[in-house]
Amino acid sequence: MMEASKNDSCHPSILIVDDTPANLHLLVGMLKDRGYRTRPVPSGKLALGAAKNDPPDLILLDINMPEMNGYEVCERLKAEENLKDIPVIFISALNETMDKVKAFSFGGVDYITKPFQIEEVEARVKTHLKISSLQSALEERNIQLEDSLLKLRELEKLRDDLTHMIVHDMRSPLTGILANVNFVLDSDAIGNLNKDDIEALNDTQESSMHLSEMISSILDVSRLEAGEMPLSKEKADLHTVAQDSLKLLGGLVARRKIAIEASQTPIQALCDPGVIGRVIGNLIVNAIKFSSSDKEVKVLVERGDGCVRVSVIDRGPGIPPEYHTKIFEKFHRAETKKHGFLPSTGLGLTFCKLAVEAHGGSIGVESELGKGSNFWFTLPA
Repeated sequence: MMEASKNDSCHPSILIVDDTPANLHLLVGMLKDRGYRTRPVPSGKLALGAAKNDPPDLILLDINMPEMNGYEVCERLKAEENLKDIPVIFISALNETMDKVKAFSFGGVDYITKPFQIEEVEARVKTHLKISSLQSALEERNIQLEDSLLKLRELEKLRDDLTHMIVHDMRSPLTGILANVNFVLDSDAIGNLNKDDIEALNDTQESSMHLSEMISSILDVSRLEAGEMPLSKEKADLHTVAQDSLKLLGGLVARRKIAIEASQTPIQALCDPGVIGRVIGNLIVNAIKFSSSDKEVKVLVERGDGCVRVSVIDRGPGIPPEYHTKIFEKFHRAETKKHGFLPSTGLGLTFCKLAVEAHGGSIGVESELGKGSNFWFTLPA
């Protein structure tokens, strides 16, 4: 509602502008009887002054007036920031279509032809007061939502800054742990350890590598979202990139059946081999995590129509259709009582999506419950 009605929201204020005293008297009497606060003025100039001094909730405005007609008054009202949203209903003896079109073009919300019926005036006044009230409430709600969104973004930035600080602090000791484990596994001292000790070291190596990849994903997702991650693009054979990514996974895939196939070789794409290799590695780790150890995971590289397509296919439990898009969202975990936990890599799949899209490609999943999943991405050939 406008300012004038804030003190008495049950009795909206209506400014009535007409140079004919009889019309003013009639409208004032009719509307007062129906509970409205009326303010009659006989000219356009007085109407502008009255509106500026105390903005009404609605204006009933005659068109044919001396010195300043209704069109001019409405145009001046709409030029004032604090008056432009006041609904203006024209009341005139002019009943040609062009007169009505002109009234709307100057900012009027409705048009009543003289001689008028009070029931019609009351109905239109009531309708536009309601619309104005709803619009004001909506604008206020939008302002509140914008404030909430701003505060949420500030909190997210604080969270991200804290996460980055913790992640940076974690990376150095983790690198030391992984280096020491690798040193022992690669040294002659490994012969002095029993089977259980070697298995524990292999598990430690696998967990450390997985944690290192999670740390890299956290940092790189933020860089990709901010557009601050440089890509060193070159012509690369994606079959070779896939093979190299598998080698880097080391102990994570040592005891799994993984096949890398290509429809032809070489199949080249302009990309950053290191980043795309990590995408393939993430998809492989995701596949083996959610399929049993005796099931093969296949990586298929093939040429498409103007693109290169890489698919990572598993024979796991599959993913319901409603999660096909959600699993690429940040920190998403899909869970159902019937099927248990479904693919969730924290930021792994989010990193894959952002990295592929940064190359101008697309990513997705094809999956049915009980029939496994095919995580795929395409890059321009």
